[in-house]
Amino acid sequence: MALSGCASYGVVKNEPLGTAPAEAAYSLKNWNTSKRVNDLNLTLAFSGGGTRAAALSYGVLKALRDTTVTIDGRPVRLLDEIDAITSVSGGSFTAAYYGLYGERIFADFEPDFLRRDVERALLDSLFNPLNWFRTTGRTERAIEYYEENLFHGATFADMRQERRPLIVINASDLGYGVRFSFLQEYFGLLCSDLSTFPVARAVAASSAVPVVFNPLVLANHQQCGSGSPEWLAAMRRRAEGDERMTMQVDGLATYFDREKRRYAHLVDGGITDNLGLRAIVDIVEAAGGPETYLKAVGREAPRDQVVIVVNASTEAEQQMDASNRQPSIGETIGALTDIQLHRYNTDTIELAKARLREWAQALSTPQRPIRTYFVLLSFRDVPPERRGFFNVIPTSFALGDEQVDALIAAGSELLHGNAEFRRFLDDVGR
Repeated sequence: MALSGCASYGVVKNEPLGTAPAEAAYSLKNWNTSKRVNDLNLTLAFSGGGTRAAALSYGVLKALRDTTVTIDGRPVRLLDEIDAITSVSGGSFTAAYYGLYGERIFADFEPDFLRRDVERALLDSLFNPLNWFRTTGRTERAIEYYEENLFHGATFADMRQERRPLIVINASDLGYGVRFSFLQEYFGLLCSDLSTFPVARAVAASSAVPVVFNPLVLANHQQCGSGSPEWLAAMRRRAEGDERMTMQVDGLATYFDREKRRYAHLVDGGITDNLGLRAIVDIVEAAGGPETYLKAVGREAPRDQVVIVVNASTEAEQQMDASNRQPSIGETIGALTDIQLHRYNTDTIELAKARLREWAQALSTPQRPIRTYFVLLSFRDVPPERRGFFNVIPTSFALGDEQVDALIAAGSELLHGNAEFRRFLDDVGR
């Protein structure tokens, strides 16, 4: 009753196009990674899972900071060679924080977020009498908290910094069930300017679990017409015969019906892709394929393509089969959700692996074959005697210090224990 008793309205903060110069756009067109080494393309995907996901992905960043390899004849830290990070839900806090602050993350992120009881702070706000008659909803209170403690008014224009990776924060369009990425290409469909948009609002959208949080609302501005941009038209051409990609393109094209779709309502990105991995596939396809994508970001075909997926999903042991007691509604919904989540994650992983192989084949030459490495990190690879500890860590924004410490350590342990990652290290040399 407390959650649903009052009507609330989304606060619209996305400005129309034309309020910032084109060169400030946070887009693929403006992203140039040519100052990194040419022989490596390194992409990370951070999954959902609340603070659990944020801490595990943070542990992986620390491990990459401490890992040096020899590429192009010189030693480089893998942290400095990350080209892009795509994220959903809890993983978006880590991705956005690193995108804005770089290595400050290793000093500030734990006290600023990982070791704070964010849930308690948000709950206290909910029951503060001063907030009882506000009409802006719970998501706005969360945004206020993220602004004050994490992002401090930063916009996507602030995310464009020298040698930082492209950060792709993903949410889900509640109305049409398509993935929505916080890139200018997607904001352009709404005739809107991403460079002035607050990062805190994007992260809030990416982690806005339905019912618990209100959707984040974006206005679909009117002034730029209804014509399809070239990248979406190219994506549609490449989607021929691919039902999955066709559904994504069709969903995005609905924004052109500006009278019917005056607003977009965004919720947790984990609904459409809990691994943050499908964005990698769609971005390359939206660019026109691997060759066009590399040209857009100022890169030659790399010798090594590495994708590291940080999957913080858990597999808690079900207790319902120990008794003939009928499962509760919560247990039933939870079990059904877990089944669908793991099946969808499996489909996503197989799709990404197949695309990675296809891209390598398209870019390879007899003189320069491209090597691919798909590094999947998950709690399944934790030793059995310790796996149960991680599988009962809840999807929440309030974890104990012991849990946070274990998750950070697990990020490094899983990365360096991964056979595919070790193969990459052996191939390039330490």
